[in-house]
Amino acid sequence: MKARFYLVAVLVWTLDYLTKWMVRSWLDPHQALEILPGFLRFSLVRNTGVAFGLFADVQSPWKPYILAAMAVVAAVVILIYSARMPTRRILLQLALAVTLGGILGNFVDRILNGFVVDFIELHLRDAFYWPTFNLADSAITIGIALLLIDMFKNPETDGSEIEPAARPGNDGKVT
Repeated sequence: MKARFYLVAVLVWTLDYLTKWMVRSWLDPHQALEILPGFLRFSLVRNTGVAFGLFADVQSPWKPYILAAMAVVAAVVILIYSARMPTRRILLQLALAVTLGGILGNFVDRILNGFVVDFIELHLRDAFYWPTFNLADSAITIGIALLLIDMFKNPETDGSEIEPAARPGNDGKVT
């Protein structure tokens, strides 16, 4: 991943970290702060599962290690894929950077706290509630959406998009 895209990933992670710190500092677990009454509120949720609280009820001593390992594998795959793709694929590189920043945000949270801090609650009056999430979750979702858009705009067929230096067995020289 090129330097400016590392910067995007670090920016996403930093914003996620700061918002989680603010929520942990200002709210206790039984308090909700209405931002847009009937639509948006902040409340502190300690998510020991994955997205949308999936697997939160699973009681296993291995769960934190498995979830951390999944994040590390995902980050490594993103870094390798980004390094192999051309810089001119700006949308693809942005998608990977935003996704990486979100993965790192939740990974660091899980390592430091043993859980991920979720705090954004979207709801439609009392009729609909979206599962509580955070900025890292939003970044991952946005990154995947951008990745899908890029995939449809730039379908890869034969690997010719891979930069020469990133091809296996190539010393980076174009012949």
